[in-house]
Amino acid sequence: MTISNSNLSDIDRIFELYNSATDYMNSKKGVAWPKFKRDMIINEIENKLQWKLEIDKQIACIWAITLNDESIWGIDSNPSLYVHRLATNPKFRGNRLAGHVFNWCHKYCIENKLNYIKMDTVGLNKGLINHYSRFGFDFLGTKKLKNTKNLPEHYKKDVGCLFQKQIKEKN
Repeated sequence: MTISNSNLSDIDRIFELYNSATDYMNSKKGVAWPKFKRDMIINEIENKLQWKLEIDKQIACIWAITLNDESIWGIDSNPSLYVHRLATNPKFRGNRLAGHVFNWCHKYCIENKLNYIKMDTVGLNKGLINHYSRFGFDFLGTKKLKNTKNLPEHYKKDVGCLFQKQIKEKN
């Protein structure tokens, strides 16, 4: 298992995983991801914000990060790592890959002197609330986002659920 930055040669596979995740969300009757803009993903790759976890040279999981998320979290005085669009290859579902991603995030935060890992989902998804809670995230509640102009379309459809995990030296 390896974790590294995604590269431009991964882009078609990244979109396949996003489409698969969207189909899964639709099957659960949740708020599904829209079709993301290719330019947005290319920008994330070029700025080393798009990551992948590979198993046996297959992309098993992808996610994006940022160090600022004012549109969702407002002005945040706590240095944090914000995780977005965590998507698992259906072939690898059920292997707790999110745990590996969150361990990587924890190390990233320690190395970069960040205090929290923060995430959001759209819509009150009790399954995801329980899922992320099992990984040590605190569910902070829901928030109606006001400034969605620069966010993907699904943020306009429902409330955001906010999660955070405080970073401690030992995970």
